[in-house]
Amino acid sequence: MLTLILLFFLLNIPLLVASFIYPRCFWSMKKNEYQDRNLGTGCMFFILAVQQPVKKEYFSHISNIQTLTENQKYPLALAFSMNEINNNPALLPNMSLVFQFSEYVCFLESQYKHLFSLDLQNHEILPNFICTEDIKCGVVLTGLSLVTTVTLHIILNNFIFKQFCHLTYGHFHPVLDDHENFPHLYQMASDDTSLALALISFIIHFSWNWVGLAISDNDQGTHFLSYLRREMEKNTVCFAFVNIIPVNMNLYMSRAELYYSQIMTSSANVVIIYGDTGNTLAVSFRMWDSLGIRRLWVTTSQWDVTPFKKDFTFDNGYGTFGFGHRHSEISGFKYFVQTLNPFKYSDEYLVKLEWMYVNCKILENKCKTLKNCSFNHSFEWLMTHTFDMAVIEGSYEIYNAVYAFAHALHEMTLPNVDNLLLDNYKEQYYNCKKVYSFLSKTQFTNPVGDTVNMNQRNKLKEEYDIFYNWNFPQGLGFKVKIGIFSPYFPKGQQLHLCENLIEWSTGSIQMPTSVCSADCGPGFRKVWKNGMPACCYDCSPCPENEISNETNVELCVQCPEDQYANQEQNHCIHKARIFLTYDEPLGMALSLMALCLAALTVVVLGIFVKHHRTPIVKANNCTLTYILLIALIFCFLCPLFFIGHPNSATCILQQITFGVVFTLAISTVLAKTTTVILAFRVTAPHRMMKYFLVSRASNYIIPICTLIQIIVCAIWLGASPPSVDIDAQSEHGHIIIVCNKGSITAFYCVLGYLACLAFVSFTLAFLSRNLPVTFNEAKSMTFSMLVFCSVWVTFLPVYHSTKGKVMVVVEIFSTLASSAGMLGCIFVPKCYTILCRPDRNSLQMIKEKSSSHTHIL
Repeated sequence: MLTLILLFFLLNIPLLVASFIYPRCFWSMKKNEYQDRNLGTGCMFFILAVQQPVKKEYFSHISNIQTLTENQKYPLALAFSMNEINNNPALLPNMSLVFQFSEYVCFLESQYKHLFSLDLQNHEILPNFICTEDIKCGVVLTGLSLVTTVTLHIILNNFIFKQFCHLTYGHFHPVLDDHENFPHLYQMASDDTSLALALISFIIHFSWNWVGLAISDNDQGTHFLSYLRREMEKNTVCFAFVNIIPVNMNLYMSRAELYYSQIMTSSANVVIIYGDTGNTLAVSFRMWDSLGIRRLWVTTSQWDVTPFKKDFTFDNGYGTFGFGHRHSEISGFKYFVQTLNPFKYSDEYLVKLEWMYVNCKILENKCKTLKNCSFNHSFEWLMTHTFDMAVIEGSYEIYNAVYAFAHALHEMTLPNVDNLLLDNYKEQYYNCKKVYSFLSKTQFTNPVGDTVNMNQRNKLKEEYDIFYNWNFPQGLGFKVKIGIFSPYFPKGQQLHLCENLIEWSTGSIQMPTSVCSADCGPGFRKVWKNGMPACCYDCSPCPENEISNETNVELCVQCPEDQYANQEQNHCIHKARIFLTYDEPLGMALSLMALCLAALTVVVLGIFVKHHRTPIVKANNCTLTYILLIALIFCFLCPLFFIGHPNSATCILQQITFGVVFTLAISTVLAKTTTVILAFRVTAPHRMMKYFLVSRASNYIIPICTLIQIIVCAIWLGASPPSVDIDAQSEHGHIIIVCNKGSITAFYCVLGYLACLAFVSFTLAFLSRNLPVTFNEAKSMTFSMLVFCSVWVTFLPVYHSTKGKVMVVVEIFSTLASSAGMLGCIFVPKCYTILCRPDRNSLQMIKEKSSSHTHIL
């Protein structure tokens, strides 16, 4: 069954909300002759059941009161509910409810205290109390302050009645909920446990987090503070100040300036007021507002802030939001009152007792003009429109209290209804303990359709109507129902406000701010201040490469590796993927350089092939020369693997081709150097090296050295081959795609092996540089190896100090520079001789140089 009810609520939330926030506009008008209003006033009624019919005219004696107070609406509500019950044949048949009325039922509580100080055995001190010989129980209904209620309860319980039923209306007091000390007392008001949640939901809706609080220094205020603090901690709302107003007037007056100073110096624009309306808290509220404190007050609907005529002190510019227990409207109340005494209870008279409600549409165009109207003009204009008396919380609780008592009596007397003797005007009284036993278990649906449960533990959580109150000059006040709060809706949907009603009633959709610290916008994070509440913080920029795209974030979010934070640090931008391409100037220049040098090497190779029969080509072992030139061609083309989008194949070819081709070139230089040395040793006297020269042992150097390098590269590929690597840290805003060497050890093994070959070649060439051999190229190879070693020794520190694309450029440049050094040092002189000095490349010239050399020797 409960599941079906919840399902109904969830499926019908829009419909329910639409009906709950039906526009209701209320107005009230007060004159200064009612200055006491509800400050320190209360009512006390004794309700009796009689076995006789009671007609409506019985209640007309209420109109005999001469002194008008605002609390006169309570006896009228009491009479209205009794009249409904007495006319209902299905409830309390053959019985009627009555009460004696006098002008002292509602007056200042100080007068009650004076009466209570008199002879406690004198029953006549109690207003509307009927003293008869057979009275056994009085059912009392009061709306007094806590202290006065407790005092009255003690008096009734110990001096007048031994057992009685005591019902209260007005604020709920936790102290009175103690059934051990107050066994026959029941409060019609519910505990405001859900009011704290309603207030916090309302505060969060307007993005407030810094509010003030003023409560009475009593058990009621303490309980509310604990409820409110618990909800505030859950939702990060903080107190700017908490004014706990003492109930004692003398103590309050000694601290009044302190409370005023706290509000004035606080930056909070929203202040919550909670407590009884008839104590020092009400005095504080009126004083604060009369002194021109511009705050937005949030309180309960019992706080009537309509000013008097010529006492226009409550137009603080912000207005007041009130939370009232939601209940259905009771129709016919105005008609009942006016039929009691049509001459006295005219429209002019009734507007001074109760809030009236009218159609909001008639006020839309008139509200602004009413601000400048006189009291009489505003009054006359409003009286021309149809209105009805609104039954507010206190009256509604009286209405339910009378019905609760009637249902309890009905349940108790129903089994014996046939045995009741009809004795006109003879009052029947019942044992109060028995009445209370039925009363505490009573649950019923009142005539307006609201469920009333008298068991406090089983009471449903309260729903609240939310009103906005604002005031016009000359005692005219308006309030508009702008929304509801229902704890039965899903979390996050419990508060429903009609924004257009707020804008219409307040005149602006922009509400005042009430925060301890300004919002931390995107790109910033909250940093809490030491010793301050959680709502007070500083705004600090997000750390590097972190963002926040919302307000008031506690932690910034790190951008993914492929993204980076923009300058405002509120958005992550995808990093541009970059690598050395043929389209950019640097890549184009390096690739063009490599191709040109490779083409130049091909030209040199062509020159040597064309002039292969010349002495200079023959003298330097043309086969080794061809191998070296071909190796240099591949050395120049090797950098092309470094340009373009890297992939697994190109990453492997970069390193393997580089290692093998350069090993081939350097081993060829080593072979040529070895050949020169062997040739000199053979031609020298007393040396038998002809076997090594004839057997061409130097030619084995190339495959052996190259094979060793191939083995090293194979091990490299097997252990940890080169692969594509993404470098997202080296350059801000870019992802550099480069080739990872894989095994750094293998890479340095390849370089180390090349360094060893180059050093051996350099040493042998240096030692054979002065050998008297025709066309001796030892000097050229010495310089070429010197250039090679210089380039790669310089390469190491530069390579380790750079990252990303620059590192690739350094490796390409080192490859081209070392290759060009070998090409230039070894072959440029020979090409010069072949092309420009053919006379030195002739057999005759060789013979002359040989004879000259022999003559010298």
